[in-house]
Amino acid sequence: MNFYVTLGDRDPEASAAFYDAVLAVLGWSKLTEFPGWRAYSEGGLPGGFTFWIVRPFDGEPASVGNGTMVGFPAKTRAQVDAFHAAALAHGGSEEGAPGLRPHYGPDWYAAYLRDPSGNKLAVVCAP
Repeated sequence: MNFYVTLGDRDPEASAAFYDAVLAVLGWSKLTEFPGWRAYSEGGLPGGFTFWIVRPFDGEPASVGNGTMVGFPAKTRAQVDAFHAAALAHGGSEEGAPGLRPHYGPDWYAAYLRDPSGNKLAVVCAP
């Protein structure tokens, strides 16, 4: 069974550079790609959860969803920090620096940001 999430992309080159860098921090890499579509998974392997960044089918510009966010799991707080730093270095924008979020739980350590297309992302370490 294939579980996946898809986010719209405005600039495939910028998105590829961004996601290649930030997802590598978590041990994810490119699984496959088609013109205007790129898929990532843990280890770049099939069979698990897949994250797609794509040009919309309808040919209209990609837009972000109000209240839409994709959260990526981190194994350590250092991975959260590194993901956040890589995101900012590759065209992402700040939505919440790495740190504890006690209102979500006593050990919820996360960072929030936007990718180059404006999609909101979280990276979370919550053992």
